[in-house]
Amino acid sequence: MHLWSLSEEIGIEDDSSGDGLVLTGPEGIDRVADASPLVREALRRMQLGPVLLANLEPPPGGGAPWTGKVPDGSRDPLLARTLASLSHLVVRTLAIDDLGGPLLSALPVARPAPFTPVRPPPRQPVRMAGSVSLTLEGGGFALHSAAASHRVLLHRPEAALVVSLLGWPVTPEAAADALPVPGAVPPGVIGYLAAAGMATPAGGPGTPPAHRPPGRP
Repeated sequence: MHLWSLSEEIGIEDDSSGDGLVLTGPEGIDRVADASPLVREALRRMQLGPVLLANLEPPPGGGAPWTGKVPDGSRDPLLARTLASLSHLVVRTLAIDDLGGPLLSALPVARPAPFTPVRPPPRQPVRMAGSVSLTLEGGGFALHSAAASHRVLLHRPEAALVVSLLGWPVTPEAAADALPVPGAVPPGVIGYLAAAGMATPAGGPGTPPAHRPPGRP
């Protein structure tokens, strides 16, 4: 599950024309000139916390409704452009459909902060980028890199287990076989880490062979 939210300190209000929005935060002011009902509803919900954009429905009295649902923002051109222009304010969260809470979140630390998760090929070795550091933060672990546009908070042990394997080249397939987690978790976590600049493909001359962790007991 791919969830979207705004940084906690962001405020939203109508601009002077009533057609657009003004977003305020510690880094200054951002404006959305053409705020359709879909854009307004998406940002309103994202201000409250992580949301699945597929669940968006027309707001009562919110103007002309849009057609259908939006799975990820990319299917609606205006919403996609708006979220891309606000990438430095948008927190991306990965979750699974259970009651255990999110797996990890990628928080922007640069402007712009493009973030495009990909599903890595199952047999492509990947490893942690060389500049990444791991710290304890807010009751969990956080990944930082001076070269990255995001920092990553690991909310659950499942995400930390995947990270623990990335000290050596390992394939998503091998990670899924080795870890006691749902099979979709390792590639999902690796895809988010790669989008945040924390994980990178391992290959080329001199690269150690992919590490295959011991299988599950």
